[in-house]
Amino acid sequence: MEGSSSLQQVSCRAKGGAPGFKVAILGAAGGIGQPLAMLMKMNPLVSVLHLYDVVNSPGVTADISHMDTGAVVISLSLSLWGHVLLYNVNHGLVRGFLGQSQLEDALIGMDLVIIPAGVPRKPGMTRDDLFNINAGIVKTLCEGITKCCPDAIVNLISNPVNSTVPIAAEVFKKAGTYDPKRLLGVTMLDVVRANTFVAEVMGLDPREVDVPVVGGHAGVTILPLLSQVKPPCSFTPEETDYLTSRIQNGGTEVVEDFLYLFLSCSLLGSAWLYLQPIRISELPSITEEHNTLSCLTDDSNFFVHMSEAKAGAGSATLSMAYAAVKFADACLRGLRGDASVIQCAFVASQVTELPFFASKVRLGRTGIDEIYPLGPLNVYERVGLEKAKKELAESIQKGVSFIKK
Repeated sequence: MEGSSSLQQVSCRAKGGAPGFKVAILGAAGGIGQPLAMLMKMNPLVSVLHLYDVVNSPGVTADISHMDTGAVVISLSLSLWGHVLLYNVNHGLVRGFLGQSQLEDALIGMDLVIIPAGVPRKPGMTRDDLFNINAGIVKTLCEGITKCCPDAIVNLISNPVNSTVPIAAEVFKKAGTYDPKRLLGVTMLDVVRANTFVAEVMGLDPREVDVPVVGGHAGVTILPLLSQVKPPCSFTPEETDYLTSRIQNGGTEVVEDFLYLFLSCSLLGSAWLYLQPIRISELPSITEEHNTLSCLTDDSNFFVHMSEAKAGAGSATLSMAYAAVKFADACLRGLRGDASVIQCAFVASQVTELPFFASKVRLGRTGIDEIYPLGPLNVYERVGLEKAKKELAESIQKGVSFIKK
């Protein structure tokens, strides 16, 4: 056997794999893709999970295979003697696919395709700066979808979503497979952030807060409808400004150099109380030897500890993966036929005069069953809506033009 390079096929009878849906993650080895893959493997509605990337997907697949969940993992792997072992599994399984040549294999027969592929935001980079790189990646992946699983639900995460969703739509139109009900831009992270930030301000459990976030998925196009929060809440003008700005700039809060401030009280046994992020450029004088901000408190029992965010070394990957899984689970529950599965998403829409817009949608067996109107807006939100639409129109056209040029 030693030195042989022949393929050996090893059968494995997997137990515990419940019937479910076939899901592919394109970009599974990236900063979003890896935690997304891990969380999707834990979802009982997933029976087959395909992990695709241009690098490192076999290693990611092997890593996830050690998780003791119902889905059983298989991958191409090299043994100590140079043998490639191909595992065939009868029930819930995960497979890794590497490189352009295996894209079609990764997509055949999928019910749901999640696309986090692309380069992440870097310090000083706007979502538009991502466009030229990520637009080409999305185009290629969507061309594979048209060939191999044209009826799949597509969850598009790759930024800038305001432009990549129109790109995907144009690719599908060109192939004659476009169904607007099956293409959804994932804006769930804006909703997750809104729920969290509102809960912090109001002293609520974020799991019981629901903030509709409409418009798009970048800067001022992100419009939280704070007048429609559930449970009903009232906000001062200052709170409204603070919450809207923080929700719109949540990604920047992670990417850029922020310091997170924590208040420590020696009288409470050094219990830490989270304050809020502050830009380094906005800091008052710092007492470096104590890693404190001496000017923030005159009480010797208190001091403020500084902790940097990702300090320019990364983008919002973990919270994005969490939000993506939350949205994917909603899509799977819709496919299963569950009633009243409602989430916000960036979709082809007639809610405004724009061809795409994020709003609440009801998910079903064929994707989107219903798109809801915006509902009553207050003056602040109406002003924000006009700002959002102006920028959105440009981003949408940029995506359409990329395919039609």
